Order: sequence, then structure tokens, then C-alpha cells
Amino acid sequence: MQRTDKRRLVTAVLTVLVLVLGGLVATATRHTPGPTRYLTDSQGRALFLHGLNTSGSAKSDPDGLPWITEEDVQAEYDAMGTNFVRLLIQWQALEPEEGVYDEAYLDAVDERVEWYADRGYHVLLDMHQDLYGRYTSPEEHSGNGAPEWATHNDGLRVESQETWELVYLEPGVVRAFDHFWGTTGEHPELMDAYADAWGHVAARFSGNPAVIGYDLMNEPFGGSLQGADFEAGPLAELYRRCMERIRLVDQESWIFLEGQAVGVNWGLPSSLPHLDDPREGEPRIAYAPHMYALPMDLGQPYEGEAKERIDSSVDLWSHNVRLVGERMEAPIVLGEFGLDMSGAGAPEFVRRMLEETEAMASGRVYWSNDHDGWGPWESREEGEELTPGPLADVMNRAYPRTVAGDPLELGYDDASATLSVRYTERSEVSGATELYLPEDVFGAGPGAGFELTVDTPGGRDAWTSRWDERMRVLHVTVPGSADGEVTTLTVAPE
Repeated sequence: MQRTDKRRLVTAVLTVLVLVLGGLVATATRHTPGPTRYLTDSQGRALFLHGLNTSGSAKSDPDGLPWITEEDVQAEYDAMGTNFVRLLIQWQALEPEEGVYDEAYLDAVDERVEWYADRGYHVLLDMHQDLYGRYTSPEEHSGNGAPEWATHNDGLRVESQETWELVYLEPGVVRAFDHFWGTTGEHPELMDAYADAWGHVAARFSGNPAVIGYDLMNEPFGGSLQGADFEAGPLAELYRRCMERIRLVDQESWIFLEGQAVGVNWGLPSSLPHLDDPREGEPRIAYAPHMYALPMDLGQPYEGEAKERIDSSVDLWSHNVRLVGERMEAPIVLGEFGLDMSGAGAPEFVRRMLEETEAMASGRVYWSNDHDGWGPWESREEGEELTPGPLADVMNRAYPRTVAGDPLELGYDDASATLSVRYTERSEVSGATELYLPEDVFGAGPGAGFELTVDTPGGRDAWTSRWDERMRVLHVTVPGSADGEVTTLTVAPE
């Protein structure tokens, strides 16, 4: 098939799926969500994660490292008040030779983790892959992830494509995935090698309080095996093996799991099954889907009639993600969403996703912090400081970093510039609820311009607050409440 014909075929199939998605939204059986689950910190507080992926540049960097410097990490916090980063690592950089781990690479990763740790961030280490890896073709023209020794495509063709996702359909890429997943039966050692690599990473970062967890594989693709057969089969098996290796050396960190990218990113439900966490105590597994609305993947802007289709895609995604989260008994963190910020309606779409994740009480990580038109920065010349762009303006939003109880409802209203957090008290939780308040709305300085209202059972007024001027974080402590009592915090500009 000619490349142009292939593109037309894929476009036609995707267009049909757009219509199918719209129909599914209209006819989906409504489901009453079960209890919302949250990631928690060492004090038992619920965490709300808000940040960026760092970064796509690591895919092409010779050392597998992102472009960002320690000064840039500080600039990111100053511009957006983020508290979370999904930091890309790659198998090819970690284990360039079979069974030989590059400790200098892990030293460099550790250095970057500390940059974030020094500024109060939570770091998620993401074993990133796209198109299996660069070694599927002799020209190394596409992909990142797997090392050369773990790449077997039997000499089948892998041509570059104008639309990079189409490289997934190249015979050599499909075969490389089939060998990895054991579909061919010829390389059963590959999944174990991958799991062993995760065990090595976990041993290195176990006990590091900044590392909240591990994202076991970015956007898994099943090769010739797709759908439930893939997700409930080899993908679930890979996750079990990885978790076994990780829990041998790290009992505390959270493990983040993704379903297959195809379809799930657009809003279709994942078939990933409930997986047991082999750690002692309560499980620490999070569901970390991505969201790229299908109409936008087809080049449609967030305006006019396309906006309605995109909103329907987001609604369907949200509905299905909650169902999968319930099945997995796992909190939800949106691991990727993003778009070219120069497109029509782009800031409005980002705001839409921030509101959606707040309604879901789900953390979110934007893709990415790169200088490619998608990220938060204007272009800069060498030696110049970073200049925030439109994305930074949208991401610099009031939000609760931690909640000292079980959140019932949280959200920021743009029209009134009001942040509200309602939660149920829980006696085993200690510490304060922490609210990030951006300077452009709430002011700065020791007496920043905001008004805090605390609604407690019986109108108790024993609560205290402390304003951290440097971090622009308001700490609110409400002592003495009984389990199950509801507290509401509201912050608005003066």
C-alpha cells in the first residue's frame, strides 16, 4: 500500500471512530461512581498532583536526559507553582548492554530528581517508549525506548512516516513488539529483562522521599495483539513481573499503570484488569491514562462544531477512566494531555482539562515542558531567561497541594477566582491542608491579598493558618475534628 493510501485509510478509520465515540457518549449507561481514591503522603494527606512532563527532549538527547537545568526547575515553579513532574527515563540509556546498567546515567537522573526535591516536588519516574525503540530500523530514524540488544524485528521493513504514529504499523515495529510480548514465543527473556531493569531502578531510588513512584511503561502497544487480549494478557503479566521486582526493594512507592494507548487515549475504556500489589499493607497502585481527544488528533481546533465533538470525547474519556479506576481500586492521575498552544482555542482546552481533572479529583501532568510550541515557554536565545507563554498563564492556577482528610469536592472557579476544598476529617491524618495561590490573582508579600473562610462543624474557630510567601502556599490546620466531620475551605481575593 502506498503511503498516501495508508494515510487516507487511517484517517478514514479515525473519522468513523469520531462518530462512534460521539454515539457512545450519547448512549453510555450512566454509572454512579464509587468512593474516590487518592494518592497519599507519609502523613496520610491526600495529594493533588499538578505538573509537567520533563521532557520530550530526552528522547533524542545522546545521554537520554531532558534539556532542563536546576535554574529552569526554579523558573517552572515561579511561573506555575507546580508540585509534580513525570520525569522520562529510557531502557536504552539504563541498560545499553544486556545485564549491564549505566550507573552514570542513574547518577544524572538522581541529580535531576534532587533539583525537584529541593523545591518540594513529587517525582514520577516514567520508563518511556515510542515505536518500541530507535533500533527497529538501521537508520534509527524513529522511536525511543528499547536498547539495541532487546530489539528483534527479523529484518522486516520500518519506513519513516510524515505522521509519526503510523510507524507503529510498520511490519518491523509490529514484529519487535511481538517478540517483546512473547507473542512469537522466540524471546521469552525480554519481559524478564525489562522487569529486572525496573528492579534496579527501584533499588536505586527506594527511600528517596521525592520519588513518589514508577510509571512502568509509557503508552503500551501490543503489536499484532490488541484490545482485551493484550491488556489482560501480556501487558498485565509484564506489570505483575515488574511489581514483583520493585516490591523486593521498595515497599513504599506508588506504581503507576497505563492501559494501551490506542483507543484509550481517545476515550475508549481500557481492559486492564485489577492487579494485586505484592507490598505489605494497603495497595499503592495508581491508574495513569493519557488523554488526546481524537478530533484534535485529526487536526481539528477547539472551536466551533469541532469543540462540541472534542468535549464529547473528553466526557467519554472521563466516564470510562472512572470506571477503570474503580475496577482497579486505584486513584487516577492523568499522565499526559497537551496540544500545540498556537492553535485556535488551545488555552481554553487546557483549562477544560484542568477543570475536568478537578471534578474527578485526579492529578494531571501536561505534555510537556519542551520548546516546541506545546510547552509553557516562549522561544529563547542561548543564555536568556525563560519567558512564560500562554500555557504557563493557564497552568498557574490555584489548587490544593495536599488535603488533610478525604476530599469530597475541590475546584477553582475562574469567574470568581475562588478556590474551594471540602473534605471529611480523618483522625490518622496529620499536617496541614496546603493551598497554592498564584500571585497574579491573590497578591504576594507577607499579607497577600486573599480572604480565607473555614467552615467547620459547629462553627469551631480553633483553626490556624500560615502563609509561606516564598512558595505562595497557604497552610491551614483544623484541629479537634472528629472522624467523618466535614470541613470546607474557601479562598478568594480580597
